[in-house]
Amino acid sequence: MTRLIAIAAALAVVAGLGLTFALTMMGGEEDQFAQCRTSSVAGGAAQIGGEFTLVSETGETVTDKQVIDQPSLIYFGYTFCPDVCPLDNTRNAEAVDLLEERGLMVKPVFISVDPNRDTPEVMAEYTDYVHPRLLGLTGSEEQVRAASKAYRTFFQAHQPTEGEEDFYLVDHSTMTYLTLPEHGFVEFFRRDATAEQIADRVQCFLDAR
Repeated sequence: MTRLIAIAAALAVVAGLGLTFALTMMGGEEDQFAQCRTSSVAGGAAQIGGEFTLVSETGETVTDKQVIDQPSLIYFGYTFCPDVCPLDNTRNAEAVDLLEERGLMVKPVFISVDPNRDTPEVMAEYTDYVHPRLLGLTGSEEQVRAASKAYRTFFQAHQPTEGEEDFYLVDHSTMTYLTLPEHGFVEFFRRDATAEQIADRVQCFLDAR
């Protein structure tokens, strides 16, 4: 009997080591935000986000560390967007206001995928209209593409017609990304998520930190 107990204990240790190894291979620790997640990312959350350098609406060059200095909701779009971007940015602003009413400060961020038209001045005028704390970011074509690549977004400008070079549209991704200073990207939200749903899920992540 003693021998059987010893074997069982050894097997339990081996199983525990195997579980520890599996968790280590998946990211080093058990996911502290598991109860908050409703989406999955191919390759894991570590595949999204990273370093970028852009130009703020006030004309200053800023890095990702300076931008994501508090929990942030990041959205990629452009100011000439006729319908999707205004709706999504407004919804994100509403979510930010709901969170602020709960005592939670989250920064709304709008990164332009149309740097040719979206100068810092244009971004400032647009963001001031949407929300007083919405931070607009633009930059060179290379800077914008690098930020887009980091967050695995897509954008492609339509070829403008002759004589209407300033009136082209831009196809682009429409996800909103939740990033935390100490964790980086943790979740994304689709267009069908409401302001209330986003606020509730963001609060879950903030409470779980």
